[in-house]
Amino acid sequence: MVAHAERKTVCTITINSSDEKETFRRNLPESDYEFVELVERGKPDWFGSACRKDVRCDVLVVSGHFDDGTEFYSDRLGARESLPVDAMERAACSRSCPSVFAQLKEVYLFGCNTLEPAPLRLASGEIARSLIRSGYSAADAERFARELEQAYGESNRDRMRRVFKDVPVIYGFSSKAPLGAAAGPALERYFRAGPDTEFGSGRASARLVSTLAGASMTATPGVRDSDPDASARRDMCELADERASAAQKLAFVHRLLARETAEVRMQLDRIEKYVASLTAAERLRSDVVEALRDIADDEGARERYLAFARDADALSTRARMTDLAAALGWLTPAEKRIELARMFGDRLRARDVGVTEVDLACSLNDDHALDAERMRLGAANADRVAPAAVLACLGSADARTRVLRALASADADEVRIAQTYLRHRPLADPGELAEVAGAVLRMDASEAQVRALETLAGYRLSDRQTLEGLTRLFSLAKSVDVQRAIAGVLIRSDTAGMASAALARTLRTHRLKSPDGADVIDILIRRLSS
Repeated sequence: MVAHAERKTVCTITINSSDEKETFRRNLPESDYEFVELVERGKPDWFGSACRKDVRCDVLVVSGHFDDGTEFYSDRLGARESLPVDAMERAACSRSCPSVFAQLKEVYLFGCNTLEPAPLRLASGEIARSLIRSGYSAADAERFARELEQAYGESNRDRMRRVFKDVPVIYGFSSKAPLGAAAGPALERYFRAGPDTEFGSGRASARLVSTLAGASMTATPGVRDSDPDASARRDMCELADERASAAQKLAFVHRLLARETAEVRMQLDRIEKYVASLTAAERLRSDVVEALRDIADDEGARERYLAFARDADALSTRARMTDLAAALGWLTPAEKRIELARMFGDRLRARDVGVTEVDLACSLNDDHALDAERMRLGAANADRVAPAAVLACLGSADARTRVLRALASADADEVRIAQTYLRHRPLADPGELAEVAGAVLRMDASEAQVRALETLAGYRLSDRQTLEGLTRLFSLAKSVDVQRAIAGVLIRSDTAGMASAALARTLRTHRLKSPDGADVIDILIRRLSS
């Protein structure tokens, strides 16, 4: 009597295209392979339900868009199912999904950038400086920074290797992946040529990779305990393991904060995400209160951390680290405001301010809590538009006046700064809006004027003088870009007080020939004519 090998189970997670799954199903004998779809349409907890099923997956095929590296998702209208990487990490670290993860031999990730090797986080200049302050030589600091980047840079490939620990073969794409309609036929060609390894055996197929090499397919094994970056997976699981209590996770955060601050910086995303996830109920538990107090009382860790934060290259990093310091009890609300004011003061004195800094200043001061700290900054470089915009974000009326004038500047960079500021602090006073619009109308035709007009398009203008000025400017314009920008303002304006038919005739008579077909001008003319 001949003993037959047990059938292998191919689990599929079909978020978007089913072409890959159906191609595998057509080409693999039913006697040897059983297919199980894990997604249950319309069920929000489909992944948890799949983990609870009595199914042991030998092969896992995941199909979905993966452009930003945070989740598999669908672009199909009405499709709500997705698979976040965070959920995969929690399941893998908690061992709460043995049916899917326990005995996998092969994983197929059909999505863009699923095995993209470039790190998401780079070891920037402040990391090397921190290591040198800690006593490392310049050469050793550079070497250690590279090691940190390799361990904690967290490329998509790294994250997938850590999710699928010990899996012999993970297939994916290092950049753009083929859509299902193209991936299916490519897989058909592979099967017609005769597979070079048994499907689901855990042995990588060089011919499969070669068949889809033009679409950036690659293969890698899951991380093993003996691998150099296995410690990074252990760190990941300390915060992702759902079996650990909040106090245990905070104890790990405290141990992490005792390491080189450069390493803390590389894991900042995970730390701040976990601390922010603590619920109000968890924060009331006595063991959590004690764990947070232990961190707050650690003066050595506090001083190292704040020194690093103040030396951060990116202002956004310094702001994030300041916010986390407050969440950990290292800064009172008043101290946090002072720290943020100091941050902007340092950048103003360094004359290193641009759109990013203006955007951050306005965002951090949405509640105007930093207005009272503005005097700590002085008026450093306020004659320039970007520093003035930072001060305006922090509540300076004089600086606001300077920034509003900049919207009509001939310098496109100054206009860009004013645009950024106005996204956060829009024009609300009708007189102020009319004054700014008048200045924009008097500009010479240029890229800067187009940008300024695009900013005015965000407002529903109704001032008759301004609307007539826009009409005159349209008839005199020598640039189709300027005319389009004017049309973009008029189409959102209240033109009820103007003769629509006459306005339509003016636009039709003076419009410049469009180089690329119908545009917003045509839409405006049709709307006025009707």
